[in-house]
Amino acid sequence: MPAPANSSTSSNLNLWKKQIGHVPDSVWEQTQLETLILADNNLLELSDEIGRLTKLRMLDLGHNQLTQVPHQIGTLPNLTDFLYLHDNRLTSLPSSFENLTRLRYLNISENAFESLPECVSSMYGLLELRLSDNHLQSLPSSLGQLSHLRELHLRNNRLTTLPDSVESMHELRQIDLRGNPLTHLPSAIATLPRLEKLDLRWVTTLQTPVWIADLEARGCSVYL
Repeated sequence: MPAPANSSTSSNLNLWKKQIGHVPDSVWEQTQLETLILADNNLLELSDEIGRLTKLRMLDLGHNQLTQVPHQIGTLPNLTDFLYLHDNRLTSLPSSFENLTRLRYLNISENAFESLPECVSSMYGLLELRLSDNHLQSLPSSLGQLSHLRELHLRNNRLTTLPDSVESMHELRQIDLRGNPLTHLPSAIATLPRLEKLDLRWVTTLQTPVWIADLEARGCSVYL
């Protein structure tokens, strides 16, 4: 099929909201691409040929109907900037994603994850992780390995607490826990030296921890 009208340069291809349903084979021939936007296209699947795009720095697959993504994405050596997978039907990620150790932003919100994919805890370079609007009931202690993380977005899951390993995440600036059935939070949160915002709105199951006052006293904004 012919390639649809798009916004394109030699290194950037924007097919946002073209309703194409299927990615044209010609896209995989553009091996110089650094940015590829395929959001909002009713995609049900994605070709393994994406592995040819070894210069990709940013990939947007949001707002589609994907139930899985190719493991080849995890082998893209230059995927360092942004990976958008939000608003799909994903329940897992390929183990190859553990290779994306330089990726700085990952959005897998609005999917059907019941547990955090193990590979995410190996993405050591992440600065921002978005997991909102899934079915997460708990988070693994390995989450604490993301020691560079600055923003952790967990709104509207099924979490009752956070792992104690959060104390290792010294770079955290924001934690969004809105709409979770929390019953306990580790006091280690109060020791996070750079925390600027803790959002606990729409949480009706948590007795306010005494250490919240300490956070507020040092200038952290706490929303209850």
